[in-house]
Amino acid sequence: MSRADEPDGSRADGLRRFATIWSRAVYPATATSMTRAEFEDHLHPLAVQLAEALHTHPFSPTVGRGVGEALVAAHCTDPDALPHILGVVESYLVLYSTHEEPLPVDEGRARCARLQHAISAGFTRALRERTRSEQEALSRAALAAQTAVEEALHTSETRFRAVFKDATIGIGIADMSGRIRDVNGALAGMFGRSEEELRRRSVSDWVHPGDAPEVWRMHRELVRGERDHFRVEKPFSRPDGTVLWTNLTFSLLRGAEGEPRYQLTLMEDITERRLLHLRLRYEATHDELTGLPNRTLFAERLDRVLTAGEGRFGLCYLDIDGFKAVNDSLGHAVGDQLLISVGERLQSCAAAPDHLVARIGGDEFAALVTDPSGPEQVTELARQTLAALATPITIDGRDLSVRASIGIVEGASGDLGPAEVMRSADITMYRAKDGGGNRYEVADPDSDARAIDRHSLTNHLPGALERDEFFLEYQPLIRMLDGRVDGAEALVRWRHPVHGRLGPDRFIPLAEHTGLIVPLGRWVLEQAVEQAYFWQRGLVEGDSAGAGREPLRVNVNLSPRQLHHPDLVPDTIAVLEAAGVSPESLCLEVTESALIGADEDELKPLRQLAELGVDIALDDFGTGYSNLANLRRLPATTLKLDRSFTQGLQQHPADPLDVTFVGGIVSLAHALGLRVTVEGVETEAQAQQLRELDCDTAQGWYYARPASPESIPAYWSPSD
Repeated sequence: MSRADEPDGSRADGLRRFATIWSRAVYPATATSMTRAEFEDHLHPLAVQLAEALHTHPFSPTVGRGVGEALVAAHCTDPDALPHILGVVESYLVLYSTHEEPLPVDEGRARCARLQHAISAGFTRALRERTRSEQEALSRAALAAQTAVEEALHTSETRFRAVFKDATIGIGIADMSGRIRDVNGALAGMFGRSEEELRRRSVSDWVHPGDAPEVWRMHRELVRGERDHFRVEKPFSRPDGTVLWTNLTFSLLRGAEGEPRYQLTLMEDITERRLLHLRLRYEATHDELTGLPNRTLFAERLDRVLTAGEGRFGLCYLDIDGFKAVNDSLGHAVGDQLLISVGERLQSCAAAPDHLVARIGGDEFAALVTDPSGPEQVTELARQTLAALATPITIDGRDLSVRASIGIVEGASGDLGPAEVMRSADITMYRAKDGGGNRYEVADPDSDARAIDRHSLTNHLPGALERDEFFLEYQPLIRMLDGRVDGAEALVRWRHPVHGRLGPDRFIPLAEHTGLIVPLGRWVLEQAVEQAYFWQRGLVEGDSAGAGREPLRVNVNLSPRQLHHPDLVPDTIAVLEAAGVSPESLCLEVTESALIGADEDELKPLRQLAELGVDIALDDFGTGYSNLANLRRLPATTLKLDRSFTQGLQQHPADPLDVTFVGGIVSLAHALGLRVTVEGVETEAQAQQLRELDCDTAQGWYYARPASPESIPAYWSPSD
């Protein structure tokens, strides 16, 4: 990247400063021939790449792999280099990567963490490839040395000794009984012993507990002449107690007649390289903050347990309740200390060899139990975990109470795959959180299916309105006095391409939760008001028989989120004006629960609409606190009694207590100037009893089920 391509202004200055800090931290741990200034110039375009990736939408950490590979190419291969590389990225990348659209703090940290993992992965892969290339070069050298040794044995002892003595890899020769006949100085130096000491040893003395099972099987085959060579990675014990790791090549030297004569051993010391690989592996599979295994290692262990196909498994998936509030109010330093303490307490509860505790990410932890004795062992672990977290954690002299939600999955190892297990655990954990938190729940296939179904519907909701998948049905409201249709309630339905016809109970809560209820509610209002216009003009399907009759009023449900939307009043007025319909033709139904505790500011939009002439109905009355005294301050014109009030009126004779109760509400509502509508009327007995109680209007299957707007005129009684 040239200077002309660099970002402008403060952003470029920040990235140049980041490159300077990066260079100071990493340069001492490199083997490069560049000067520090040259090394800084080399790091700068890498810093620009990371900064651009940090702010790219959609975000992808792939750039980090390339950065890790570029650092290895720049000879940053010292074991201490990677921690310095990642430490500077973690501490300074977000700080110096200014952008026109700054990221939220938590998202910036999360993206930076994923870039670090990608850098580590790229670094590890590049180092592995570099090591493989070096090994291949050494192998070629070893093979060349082997060839030279064989030629020397057959030609000149002098030439063989020159190669044998000066070789940089360890060379040993033993007879077919295993007695060591000769070693060179390089091999003696690897073991820290003299050449004379090693010549008194036998090949069988080199057995190590860490040997792979096939090592000595292949050696026996070589001694019997069944193979000419083999190569393995093998440990040896040194006199000082340390372990020497080698790439070991055994070869069979045959005589002139092809008979086995000697064993030739070539050793390459790979101890430091192996330690580096183990360190990189540890850093790639463990959480830097808590020291626990991370999601990568946990996923590997879970996959092994599940694919074993034998025994059972148990998984506890834990999320800290309200952790974001701790970070926001007390700072990330306190939040980090809290996570460390939680990790320690989890480890104390799951300390058995068949347990694995990991930090999955953020404030989420998981405990895996291999082959538990039964579901009770896993639920007991969850109980112990909640009990361990119940004791407040003290940080900087402040006691912090910790609550957590745990999802438990337990079953046979071969039944589910890793992705299915983690999804089930996550769904179950959120079920525990929705139940109030500080508890555990056990996975249930039916609950999982419902949660997946809700997730699918939620994802499909935004496009459903654009694809015209919603439609309205109408249920008439009947005047009890003369049986006329007084109006109709608009009821929204979803014609889902997969699930078919869905009622509002399946998607209205999801729309309310996602905020889609506002555009969906406006669409319902527009469609219903336009339908009211057609009814008033007697223009349904070309039928003009309704002309001159009393206009029908249309009832539209208003959700709590719509009720508090700032554009409720102007949007309603605009819809009425666009359709050419008077406000008196519209009734907005608001649930009683949505108005409980509402102050005057929250009631103001409804008052404004009521003053314009829009009817306000208090829907589902009786399902909340039924605060009758509160009715006087609400801008309602109608009470809609919940269908539960009509249950006792089904029998004949009706339950006297229910009759008295409903009659009292009707009398009080009338005294307050309110009309009364009763929902859920299903029988003639109910209808007759409600007429006797002086109810104003009713709706229910006794009169008509919700249907298309064209069917409403069929219930429209002729005018007198």
